[in-house]
Amino acid sequence: MSERTDNDSTPLLEVRDLTVHHGQLRALDRVSLRVFPGEVYAIIGANGAGKSTLLRTIAGLHQPTDGAILYDGKNMTRVRPERRAIAGIVMVPEGRRLFGSLTVEENLQVGATYARKGPWTIERVYELFGWMRDRRTQRTAQLSGGEQQSVAIGRALVANPRVLLLDELSLGLAPVVVQRIYAMLPQILATGLTVLLVEQDVSQALRVASHIQCLLEGHTTLEGRPSDVTAAQVEAAYFGLAGAAAGSPGEESEALWHGSTPSSRAS
Repeated sequence: MSERTDNDSTPLLEVRDLTVHHGQLRALDRVSLRVFPGEVYAIIGANGAGKSTLLRTIAGLHQPTDGAILYDGKNMTRVRPERRAIAGIVMVPEGRRLFGSLTVEENLQVGATYARKGPWTIERVYELFGWMRDRRTQRTAQLSGGEQQSVAIGRALVANPRVLLLDELSLGLAPVVVQRIYAMLPQILATGLTVLLVEQDVSQALRVASHIQCLLEGHTTLEGRPSDVTAAQVEAAYFGLAGAAAGSPGEESEALWHGSTPSSRAS
């Protein structure tokens, strides 16, 4: 993954003071972020923090009350979702949202509807996910959760995005399946993609991300490189504890670094 340098002055994706309402509920309150080319930028936070709302708003599925979304220097705030996809902003939604009555290949063809020119084709997706070619005529409703997630990722890739939005990849999947999917991330990044992901598994997010941002009740409570924040700071930001706890960057925490997440700790 790419690290920011002093020369990375222009973000590929920028969110400025974004406010989003669901009816009377303020889901996001003046949230800002800057994602640079080649980064893996992770959004973490508890359920209801506004993570998925943020990704859906960037994709054009929610309209903000205030603020702006800039992509490659252009204001995309009021651009329709399909135009954003054509421009290169593509999302893998929470819950996968495949067409269960369609085959694997037909679902991939749907993803190619608004495809840009680029390296990703259905054939290349079959090469990335070795099992998929032999089962391309199988209906996706008959696949396991991990297989469905792979198809959802493939459907997004064939659109040849510049920014790939990944919403809760690990949700409902066994840890071994999650590890298998994330192991393919370097191959995806090698084609020049930039990734903005929402992840409920904090330890996983900290492993793969070059930059993290924590949301709590629609506000940003922490932002930085994983190497520059402590486990105690992440936990404080996640739960909204008064002040970030002290500790050395990289210091381990049983709650966050040994297979549990703050959600499981809270339960």
